[in-house]
Formats: sequence, C-alpha cells, structure tokens
Amino acid sequence: MDETEFWELVDTSREAAGGDPEDQADLLVDRLLQLDPESVLDFARHFESRYNRAYTWDLWGAAAVLLDGASDDAFDFFRCWLIGQGREVYEPAVHEPDSLADLLGDFDEEVDGDAEDLGYAADEAYEQLTGTVAPDLGIPPAPPEPEGTPVDFEHERMLAERFPRLWERFRA
Repeated sequence: MDETEFWELVDTSREAAGGDPEDQADLLVDRLLQLDPESVLDFARHFESRYNRAYTWDLWGAAAVLLDGASDDAFDFFRCWLIGQGREVYEPAVHEPDSLADLLGDFDEEVDGDAEDLGYAADEAYEQLTGTVAPDLGIPPAPPEPEGTPVDFEHERMLAERFPRLWERFRA
C-alpha cells in the first residue's frame, strides 16, 4: 500500500462516517478487512509513522487550545483524530498547527479531537484476518519527548500568543 492508497482509505472512511470518529474507525476496519494482511500492516505502518510525526509540542499546544486542555491520553487520541481528518488537514497542521483555525470547519470538543479507535483499526483488522496479533511494524518509535519547544498548557496568555488564530476562533 502506498501513501495515496493510505490517504484514500482515511478520506473515504471519514466521508462515509459523516465525520464521526467512532463510525470512521468501524468503517475503516471493514475496509481493511477487504485487504490482505500485508496491506493491513502497510496501512498500520503509514498510520504509526504519521502518529509519531505528529508528536510535537506545537501540535500538543494546538490540541490544548481546541480541547480546552489536553492530557497525555487526550493528545494521543487527538493525533489519531488528526490523521483521520485526511492529508489536506494533517500535513498543514503538522507544519503549522495554528493553521487548524483555517482548516477546520465546526469543531465540537465533545466529539471532535478524539479518535482513539482509529489508532486500533489496523490492529483489529489484522487480528480478524489472521487470528494473531500484528507483529512489530519495524518502524522507528516515537521520540521519548515531543519535538520542539515545550508548551505550558496552563498559561493562557502564552497559548493565545503562540496560537493566535486558534485562540481567537476557539477560545476568545
């Protein structure tokens, strides 16, 4: 599976789910079950590498603005959700997290920003296809700490200065 096929699966599952992260995860599992196990592992590698790439302080700060705070787990689930939004949202957000203010339509912090189940879709599909747990993907692990300059999530003024468009749109 190449990168284009990966993003097509993400996009078509999101569109079919009407943007609901839980429904998207279920649809994604269904679509992965139509593939061979090696293709499912390829999907998992694409997902995990993007998940690790999004492990940055700036994205964590953006998540904290959008979600009105973001614990370790909340940021993990946010990164899954971000991938689930597709390449057109993911790529700009990784480069400039404040761009999420322009990239996102309506954002409901009760529903959006949390797609934990997307992170398990490939594992679930692989296990259903093979009856075994997915093997190690053979990709480098995420760094022990997020990349970039740490963010003080409790300091609202700093968040507003660091993410002015997000702050203005979602917190002001």
